Amino acid sequence: MPNEPDQKRAVAFFDGQNLFLSVKYAFGYTHPNYNPLALAESIANSQSWSLSQVNFYTGMPSYSENPFWNNFWIAKLAVMESRGIHTYSRLLKYTDESATLPDGTSASIRIGREKGIDVRIALDIVRMAQENLYDVALIFSQDQDLSEAIDEVRNISRYQSRWIKVACAFPFSPFSGNKCGLERTDWIRIEKETYDACIDPIDYRPKTKT
Repeated sequence: MPNEPDQKRAVAFFDGQNLFLSVKYAFGYTHPNYNPLALAESIANSQSWSLSQVNFYTGMPSYSENPFWNNFWIAKLAVMESRGIHTYSRLLKYTDESATLPDGTSASIRIGREKGIDVRIALDIVRMAQENLYDVALIFSQDQDLSEAIDEVRNISRYQSRWIKVACAFPFSPFSGNKCGLERTDWIRIEKETYDACIDPIDYRPKTKT
């Protein structure tokens, strides 16, 4: 078995939308008010890991689809980058879907979905493991689609005869819709007290909805 390093380099990977939905269910916040750098530092410090990099990924609507949230994410991502966070964003893909209203009539609803975010996260997790850029992959997501990337990291650990840990940090409360972390990872629960200490003091929401 590879020797466990005395000082462990941690790289954080944030799935922005997945984290927000988990926070919404667990703590009741209605917009992404987290500071990823503060959250990653808090978790890394609690585990005695040395945080070397923070990566953040999110889908976002175009201005024509939703000016309010487009402006929100442009502002929030800009501040993240000024704090040294590596960001990756893609525009949501929209489809018109039929829905049945309470009165029995039908209506067309425009649904936006992320495309390629989980793939990009998985690619970066695997690439950085191959390049020996971390000892700990700290993932802020409960998206089980990342399971193949986690398996690949384990394979890399064997091929390189190198100690690597994959950890999953996620919001937890009695109200959490999903009380489980990613399979085959070490689970780290984020309690409300910890989360609240890492709320970004800047509110990036436009003053009025356009």
